[in-house]
Amino acid sequence: MADKKPFNPGMSLAGAVDLEALKHKVDAEAGQAGGAPAAGGYVIDTDESTFQAMVQTSATFPILLLLWVTDDDRCFGIARKLGEAVNKLEGKIQLSRIDIAKSPTIAQALQAQGAPALYGLIGGRPMPILQGVPSDAELDQIVEQLIPQLIQMAQQAGVTGTAPYQEGAAGEGAPAAPAAEAIPESHAKAHQLAQEGDYAGAAAEYAKLMEADPHDVRAAREHAKALLLARSGSADVRVVRAAAAEAPDDVDAQLAVADIDMIGGQIQDAFDRLLDFLAGHKADVEPVRKRLLEYFSIPDAKDPRVARARRRLATLMY
Repeated sequence: MADKKPFNPGMSLAGAVDLEALKHKVDAEAGQAGGAPAAGGYVIDTDESTFQAMVQTSATFPILLLLWVTDDDRCFGIARKLGEAVNKLEGKIQLSRIDIAKSPTIAQALQAQGAPALYGLIGGRPMPILQGVPSDAELDQIVEQLIPQLIQMAQQAGVTGTAPYQEGAAGEGAPAAPAAEAIPESHAKAHQLAQEGDYAGAAAEYAKLMEADPHDVRAAREHAKALLLARSGSADVRVVRAAAAEAPDDVDAQLAVADIDMIGGQIQDAFDRLLDFLAGHKADVEPVRKRLLEYFSIPDAKDPRVARARRRLATLMY
């Protein structure tokens, strides 16, 4: 199925204009009438700035990676069918969609010839599934057979986490999501290092920003994320989880597996894991407290999970 001839988007990867694609170009935004299906639930949109982080989460749960073009109606059918199928599975797998017209380097890295193209992603390893517009029978086969097989393969590889649900995501007819938050000029160097995968360097730069302004909430959040990815972004999930299971009283093993939970978006699991551990290991209060305070700066400050975890931490400490 992976060698099916694809069509190219309006501007192919080689730069030649595809006149046929122009006939299928639509002006409506995603989620609007006549436009592409919107992201939401267990369906996310990824671009070049978030691609690396998305790949890292495939160490926690399996991902279907759809390369498409958001204003070409030939991609809408597969995007809609896959989105509906994935959302019915309640986090057993995530659908990550990449517009190759806007993020061509990702398509080049995956050696995709055009769109749509579909890959399975487990533990950072892409597996080609489809190139080109599938027939109805092929799409049914992907939904009914290949997706369950991917989930089973992930489970056999120890990738058994649950994808995070996108709260408040746009649905059909909903307004488009707001533009991404602008990067402050003072944060530019740290942000660039993080985008390049130098998380330790990014953490050091964010630490300088925090020292200069202790009230810089954004710097604190990005510092915590950079530390997290520097420690555990490339960790082998199976090894980490096995080590934690074999050493339930080892604080370092529990901190490591909590990192894996956080990277995978399992924030409540990470909080509960460390708080439950602390309840029976009061001698390890300092490393657990320090790690939890780091985690607390990553979600929104008003996130009720943070408030509950803070209260429980205070109770356990005194």
